[in-house]
Amino acid sequence: MEKKINYNFLFYLVIFLQLLNSGCMDTSFGSKDSGPTSANDSITYWLSEENSRSDEDYRQNLSKAFDLALQEKNDSLKSKYFSRISYYNVLIGDSLQFRRSNNIALTLSKKIRDSNALANNHWDLASFLEDNALQDSAYYHYAQAEKIFKSLKDNYSTGRVLYNLARIQSNIKDYTASEVTTIEAIEFFKPLDKYYQLYLCYNNLGSVTNALKEYDKALEYYEKALFYLDKSDRSDQLRFNIINNTGKVYLDKGDYSTAVETFKKVINAENIYHFDTPLYALALSNYANSKNRLGDTTGVLATFKRALKIKDSIHDPRSLANTLFEISNYYLSQKDTAMALQYAVKSKMVSEQTGNNLRLLESLEHLARLDPIHAARYTQEYIKLNDSLLREERSTRNKFTRIRFETDEFIEQNELLTRQRQLWIGIAIALFVLAAFILITIDQRRKNQKLRFEQAQQKANQEIFNLLLAQNKKVEEGKQLEKKRISEELHDGILGQMLGIRLILSGLNNKTDSDSVLKRSDLLKKLQGLEEEIRTISHELSRASQEKIHNFIVSIEELVKTIQDSSKMKCHFEYDHKIDWDQLKGDIKINIYRIVQESLQNCIKHAKATKVDLLFESEDEHVRIIVLDNGVGFDQKKGKRGIGLKNINSRLEKLKGTYDIQSKIGQGTKVIVTIPCVMEEQAEPLPA
Repeated sequence: MEKKINYNFLFYLVIFLQLLNSGCMDTSFGSKDSGPTSANDSITYWLSEENSRSDEDYRQNLSKAFDLALQEKNDSLKSKYFSRISYYNVLIGDSLQFRRSNNIALTLSKKIRDSNALANNHWDLASFLEDNALQDSAYYHYAQAEKIFKSLKDNYSTGRVLYNLARIQSNIKDYTASEVTTIEAIEFFKPLDKYYQLYLCYNNLGSVTNALKEYDKALEYYEKALFYLDKSDRSDQLRFNIINNTGKVYLDKGDYSTAVETFKKVINAENIYHFDTPLYALALSNYANSKNRLGDTTGVLATFKRALKIKDSIHDPRSLANTLFEISNYYLSQKDTAMALQYAVKSKMVSEQTGNNLRLLESLEHLARLDPIHAARYTQEYIKLNDSLLREERSTRNKFTRIRFETDEFIEQNELLTRQRQLWIGIAIALFVLAAFILITIDQRRKNQKLRFEQAQQKANQEIFNLLLAQNKKVEEGKQLEKKRISEELHDGILGQMLGIRLILSGLNNKTDSDSVLKRSDLLKKLQGLEEEIRTISHELSRASQEKIHNFIVSIEELVKTIQDSSKMKCHFEYDHKIDWDQLKGDIKINIYRIVQESLQNCIKHAKATKVDLLFESEDEHVRIIVLDNGVGFDQKKGKRGIGLKNINSRLEKLKGTYDIQSKIGQGTKVIVTIPCVMEEQAEPLPA
């Protein structure tokens, strides 16, 4: 089985790897939450071992870093600092500062709800407590770390913590529970191909099954441990730990010859004494014990004493008690009761000093046999210690069971909360999809209504356009009739008379008598009459030209007249003569006509006006339509848009125009419509 000193090495190794993985040693402290400050730089400076000249100097620097970290305002950064400070205090052996800094780190990680940091801080504390032989407290904090890692789905960290739990269970002789926990850890490590961790787990399984006297199973587990160790990148020196543990199985099994050969492989390994002196001393003691059990006492005592000397020189008192006990057994086998008693007493004393209760029980039992005079006292001490240990182990196991139960209960509650959260998320998604469907349906209906409205508007526009075309046609027909009338008058009237006068004048041209003169005088008067008639026709045509009425304006005037005749409202219409309104683009004229029509109808229906002014103005590149009534007016803040205003707005959107309504209650309403001025020659030609 592995020695305590190897567990210490693994403890520091585990802490280092844990901090490396969890980000406790993250150097990127200049986060978004808190920019780099002089205080932050100072903490990093004091935490660096390179800035210390001695261990005492480094201890003082850690104290300075602790004081500066207390002043940090950012809780997230503060939590990271105290996690690092607690780790460094473990390395220098400052238990008090470790507990202080670890307690602050635990509090901060809970406050900021950093589950990963909280789990790692529990892990640090558990490792510290385990190293100080506080098994139950260590187990509690390992269990806290395990349940958090499980909730985070961090399988690697969960497996490592489970391995630590299994070792503590083994230490209190709860071997069956340790075996179950170790197998659970293996299930996490195997899919991840964590060969070194699998080696540690199978090594622990070998130790607990050997303690349960399942020797063949223990040998099988140690063989698997070697298999995974070979696949890892760890030092080959670890192989001899497994070989020594395998030899211990053979020794406990009673196969002393195989045990001797197995231990011999360890003590004969090259440089084993220099690379792992404690292992060499342990294997040397086991080798001598196996030879003594086999009955081969050659060099056994010398080997025992050499192992004893090495263990004493490296200050390994727990292992020293074992060797003293084995030497006592050697002297007993040699019938030297006095020496056997002497070494048994020494083994008892060292066991009491080191708290090695297992060896102390064996020593008391051994002394009761060796010293009949004091056998009763040794037996009483044995019974008292054994009962105490049994009660303590039972209490600790019950405590561990409660902790594990609470952990399982926490996991079940967490899974229940997860399922509930998933259910609520599903409901939320369903509601979101339903709401989206309803919105899309409403939007589609709105688009369909808008499309139908535009189609109806387009149809109405087409009807107006057709009316305008028909009106233009009638005007053209009137023009043609007028031209024909003038042509007929000129041809049949004036031209015929002029022809007759020309012929008469031609006949009278050479005559000089008084009748001819009189006739020529009458003909000249007729020519003057024709001149007056032509002048009259010319004046009529000129006046008609000057008083020419544009078709668009005529349409608006007719609309105004129709509105005025059909209501009691007096309408006044004026337009700007600077532009040719007939030359406006057809779409603009149609929409202006409709807008005016809608506005005048609003004056009748809603404004209840008795007078309305309609003005057509032009300014720069825009035309402005103003409708001003003396109606009842309305409050613009409370007023709602009716279908008429929506129609006007829809038309103006197409023309890229704008409108403004100015109204007060009792003061009438003024509507100003502004539209870009686009003439027919400016409009884009229709496609062929």
